[in-house]
Amino acid sequence: MTESDSKPALVENMLLLRKEDFDDLLDRAAERGAERVLAHLGLENGSAAKDIRELRDLLEAWRDARRTAWQTTIKVVTTGILAALLVGAAIKLKLMGGVQ
Repeated sequence: MTESDSKPALVENMLLLRKEDFDDLLDRAAERGAERVLAHLGLENGSAAKDIRELRDLLEAWRDARRTAWQTTIKVVTTGILAALLVGAAIKLKLMGGVQ
């Protein structure tokens, strides 16, 4: 009997496998687990990759919109502060035709 024909052996409640057999077992288990997770998420059909790409694109668009909103808010606040400083300086220097 050659080594490639050997069956898994049970020794003291331990299953002995060749490395190749163990790797095959792990690969099959990983594939089954991935299929179960995709099925649980509702992505088991052939369009799962497309759906995930669309979700990533949507998330990226949301992040871009949030970043743009913060940038716009900062620009508006900065512009308001600078405008208030200019109006204050104009009043202080009596550049506006007010009461003398």
